Amino acid sequence: MPREVRDVVFVDGVRTPFGKAGGMYANTRADDLLIRCIRELLRRNPQLPPERVEEVAIAATTQIGDQGLTLGRTAALLAGLPKTVPGFSIDRMCAGAMTAVTTVASGIAMGAYDIAIAGGVEHMGRHPMGEGVDPNPRIIAEKLVDPSALVMGSTAENLHDRVPQITKDRTDAFALASQQKTAKAYANGKLQDDLVPVAIRDEENGWGLATVDEAPRDTSLEKLGTLKTPFRPHGKVTAGNAAGLNDGATASLLASEDVARELGLPVAMRLVSFGFVGVEPEVMGIGPIPSTEKALRIAGLTIDDIGLFELNEAFAVQVLAFLDHFGIADDDPRVNQWGGAIAIGHPLASSGVRLMTQLARQFAEHPEVRYGLTAMCIGIGMGGTVIWENPHWTGSAEQAGQEGNK
Repeated sequence: MPREVRDVVFVDGVRTPFGKAGGMYANTRADDLLIRCIRELLRRNPQLPPERVEEVAIAATTQIGDQGLTLGRTAALLAGLPKTVPGFSIDRMCAGAMTAVTTVASGIAMGAYDIAIAGGVEHMGRHPMGEGVDPNPRIIAEKLVDPSALVMGSTAENLHDRVPQITKDRTDAFALASQQKTAKAYANGKLQDDLVPVAIRDEENGWGLATVDEAPRDTSLEKLGTLKTPFRPHGKVTAGNAAGLNDGATASLLASEDVARELGLPVAMRLVSFGFVGVEPEVMGIGPIPSTEKALRIAGLTIDDIGLFELNEAFAVQVLAFLDHFGIADDDPRVNQWGGAIAIGHPLASSGVRLMTQLARQFAEHPEVRYGLTAMCIGIGMGGTVIWENPHWTGSAEQAGQEGNK
């Protein structure tokens, strides 16, 4: 029986403020961060009957403790969704939430269900990356990968070796710009609509409320230039030009476009294509380059058609390698308009939905832009890219191309 592929839309997305690992969320459970996001999605979209949610896909890189036990199902129950709503957990390291979105979107597109929730959580203060894992020794002994492939900061140094034109001065300048753009975005009220306040508890100060990200900091090129290079003597990667270790959660609501319009749900973005690829694990930061080429090929687009970019700033060198490859300037205004993970933070499996939520907000402000993309590098040598269409687009195809060439 032939099936029609349905258009899938991103309805809404939210996130907790991102904390420093072991910082403001030291006494908060990871699953409670996630539950807060799911409940907020339902609160913001009262026209959605909870029983119409047919799947909950939640990502976590370290699936133990309060990030374990089939988190998609347990979080759905704890968030108050009906017991008829199933759920599952998913892991693709940094691209966990991105993969949760593309996985449920695929199910929606082929008609398995109409509406789903996808997101991710990472409490790196409680569960450092790699906790409890037991890599097969053959992966090193048989030289399938270099030992540096298992240390993300070392892979960034390896990438610097491949792209010597990306100097430490360039990465520090990019990092400073990320901090400045995030500070400006907060000052202009751009990020606040994404955030879900979270009750927090401190043993000394009692109860409080997390309302802003904890990681952004005031810095300068001079300060960034003095930071140590922990992954290599006289290296280029520092705590200043890389994302930190963070705690936080995200959640998004996806639906088939016809059902979204039937229920009166907002249509923030329309899914166009996505691509995941494998690359050499030792230089995992190059992953977004071939994944973007794949997603563009599937969509029948070129890089010049993309009017907005949300690129995960795991390391500045990784973003700059992407920009160099596609001939995009370091300070191109289409890229990470409100800053990125270097300033905001990168709680691993949750970050993909943060990128999408920010892109959706930017689409609403830029009806002249037709296409945007979210992309990220992924540990153990992968890349992921999702291309989205702006439902608010008012221009012509020719205008969209001109926008991409600006």
